[in-house]
Amino acid sequence: MCALLPAIPSDGAHAIYMARGMPLATPSDRLVEDTFYVTEGIEVARQLLPVEKGVAFRAAAELAPGIGVDAGGRLYGTPDRAGTYAGRVQLCAGQSCTEERVTFVVLRNVPWDAGVLTFPGSAGRPLTGQIEIKGGPSGVLPTVSVTDYETLPDGVSIGPDGNIGGVPKVAGVSRVPVRICVAGNCAGVVVTLIVV
Repeated sequence: MCALLPAIPSDGAHAIYMARGMPLATPSDRLVEDTFYVTEGIEVARQLLPVEKGVAFRAAAELAPGIGVDAGGRLYGTPDRAGTYAGRVQLCAGQSCTEERVTFVVLRNVPWDAGVLTFPGSAGRPLTGQIEIKGGPSGVLPTVSVTDYETLPDGVSIGPDGNIGGVPKVAGVSRVPVRICVAGNCAGVVVTLIVV
């Protein structure tokens, strides 16, 4: 028999309970995503995405310390305490409501910086590279998004994992603005692609 112990206590939100080191959580069947990684002290800019249309959201209390949800599913607030929290939210369609659990992993605000942002290549040959970060919370993968696709050289792409790939067609220097986020802690940088 295994005892259930709270992983991290919290006020106003339920703690995730663990058994043998594994969270006792089942994936939501009504939400596209039910686990969110956010950073302490940084405003949340996320959205609950329902599987079906015409759903309104309600939460009985804070979902995690400093985090709430509006009727449209927009998560708002600034997490003020690191930890892992399970909140309950109601999804209502017409007169019918069901309750779903959402999990927030609130990480401490650990500074990070982008690593190498200049990548050389040759026209007509595969260009590869990886945008990496230095610092930040351990075990959290950054997400990368290009903010101006017109600046990418023809034949080259930058993926959400920071991988740069493709075969550039012509020589030139491209300065590509990207946004890097680590658990909601985001910064804009410029990636330089030098194709000879």
